[in-house]
Amino acid sequence: MAILVTRPAPDNDKTASALRARGHEVLLSPMLRFEPVAFEDDGEIVFDAVILSSANAVRAIENHSIRARLTLLPVFAVGEHTAQVARDAGFTNITVADGDAVSLRERITESAVAGKLKKKAALCYVAGADLTRDLAGELGARGFTVVTRTSYRMVPVAGFSEPVSSAFRAGAVGAVMHYSRRSARAYVEAARADGVEISALALPQCCMSEAVAGVLREAGATQVVAARVPDEKNLLDVVDRLVKASSP
Repeated sequence: MAILVTRPAPDNDKTASALRARGHEVLLSPMLRFEPVAFEDDGEIVFDAVILSSANAVRAIENHSIRARLTLLPVFAVGEHTAQVARDAGFTNITVADGDAVSLRERITESAVAGKLKKKAALCYVAGADLTRDLAGELGARGFTVVTRTSYRMVPVAGFSEPVSSAFRAGAVGAVMHYSRRSARAYVEAARADGVEISALALPQCCMSEAVAGVLREAGATQVVAARVPDEKNLLDVVDRLVKASSP
């Protein structure tokens, strides 16, 4: 039985390798597609630090003129994976949050309180087009100046590929991994469009967070478990537990 990974490329390859190392078969079905968004950077604002909302935020500015001046600044990354992609892109002074916007906000605030960052610092928030939380507004209320640069969007993939649809119909999928609310919604919509909704929602659903899990529960899934901490290791542990529990 294969684990269906809905995570977008290219990060789904990393997940697939980790699953195979744990002895699982893998089927890839990215439910969102990365698209860079063009934006202007006039260079007039002098930023004190950078906020990176995801690894895709780093990839989106890889060939942008803004990258040269941002890599010199302190960076607040949402989680360790984003931090590693940022390191690979040339960022060096990185503070890592716990994988969500709340902890990211708190890391920034704590740095200002500790004197590592100006209390009214100007922050460049490199973000996606669809934000689930008004992080810029929350930081603005705490005295920071936040300039949001929308650098990419994640576009839902319409429907499953034929191999994935066939795997559902053949009962060859053992569990599904979900990384975001938007990708979970795209999964449900694809299942409905392909006529495999009942089997797709009957499977164990392994979710990065309770917020993601809520999307699957609302759609009718009953075997839904969220990672204790929103990171890949904990999500992989959820997969191991659910697959073991569902094995005859």
